[in-house]
Amino acid sequence: MGVTSLLKGHSNSYSLNKKLFLPFSVYAPYALFALLLIALFRLSFHPFSSSINQSPVSFSKEGNVYENPCNYSNGKWVQDRDGPLYNGTTCGTIKEGQNCILHGRPDLGYLYWRWKPRKCRLPRFDPNTFLRLLRNKHIAFVGDSIARNQLESLLCMLATVSKPNLVYTSGADNKFRRWHFDSHKIVVSVYWSPFLVRGIEKSETGPNHNEVYVDSVDERWGADLVHIDMIVLSIGHWFLHPAVYYESGSVLGCHYCNGLNHSEIGFYGVMRKAIKTAFKTIIERKGANHGDGIDVFLTTFSPSHFEGQWDKFGACPRTKPYRKGEKRVEGMDAEMRAVEVEETETAKLNAKKFKGRLRLETLDVTKLSLLRPDGHPGPYMYPFPFANGVHDRVQNDCVHWCLPGPIDTWNEIMLQVIRRWNIQSRRGVRLIP
Repeated sequence: MGVTSLLKGHSNSYSLNKKLFLPFSVYAPYALFALLLIALFRLSFHPFSSSINQSPVSFSKEGNVYENPCNYSNGKWVQDRDGPLYNGTTCGTIKEGQNCILHGRPDLGYLYWRWKPRKCRLPRFDPNTFLRLLRNKHIAFVGDSIARNQLESLLCMLATVSKPNLVYTSGADNKFRRWHFDSHKIVVSVYWSPFLVRGIEKSETGPNHNEVYVDSVDERWGADLVHIDMIVLSIGHWFLHPAVYYESGSVLGCHYCNGLNHSEIGFYGVMRKAIKTAFKTIIERKGANHGDGIDVFLTTFSPSHFEGQWDKFGACPRTKPYRKGEKRVEGMDAEMRAVEVEETETAKLNAKKFKGRLRLETLDVTKLSLLRPDGHPGPYMYPFPFANGVHDRVQNDCVHWCLPGPIDTWNEIMLQVIRRWNIQSRRGVRLIP
């Protein structure tokens, strides 16, 4: 019952007016009663926990910052009538294979879901806020094709308010590109580096396996660190391929290297070493300069959803998210995520040795991505794949994400972390975990 309804229960308007003009000593009990009802009403619809969860930080009497971090990785997908900020025809930076709308995907229900964290609120992506907070900054996405996928999602959302101008492109398939947002003097770059460390990719003219040097950073992005203000790292899927690993100039071991006289060591430990090398290089090069420092995100492993073998025409035909409890992060997905989370936490500790501003965070998207088997291009990695009828064998992409699609949520979460960092920076106070 609302406050207005409760007041109407006090006789008629005439008797109420009489009470309003009684002496204060007589009127006071009614006033206190009304205030109590208002307080109970507000508490019922706006509990204390709500205001806490909407605020990224709180402050002690000493001025230290106490985090109220949202666990964005714990939640569920809920239906959303508003849909995405952009579509396949309004954004010109989508890689063709991820433009599911333009390629004729008929079911568009996958566009109308939002990630809802369990104990806090995740606001919609506000491109104006992002551009304001990153004014005059250089943002770099470094890693594999999933890093590029996340980059293109960000560009599409920002393009709804400010045009990105392509100012540089290089490499096969435009693997190195750079855009400039003139409105806010922001530079956004993408660096192809599927191992983060130095690697030689398998090719038709070379060996039929990758060669990875775990103790040497890939200088195609490492050499530009001096100009980078925020870096988003993303790796994982390329470590599943056959490879020979090197450390300190010698063969460390290999993965799926049949016919080679090397020890099979798997890829988890190697991926851990690669991440360590990347973090170490970033921290030492940016921390030692005592300049503006750098903000670092590591996006956790993004699961694929092939039903059947990916190389034997496996598909991802589902059209809705998994329901609560229907799918869990386990096996390889859990192992990959664990390595990335653990190494980010270790890097945070190492960063404290330097005086420069070094902020690191895990962008934990493994669970929320696992629950979206409907968000991949599938057969619509190609334009209108069934225009000439349904075929039994059609290649599917169940690794990358449609744009727009679930991957837009990754950038929504990233923006909230940046907002929290900005609040801490403006307050000029120390962070207490």
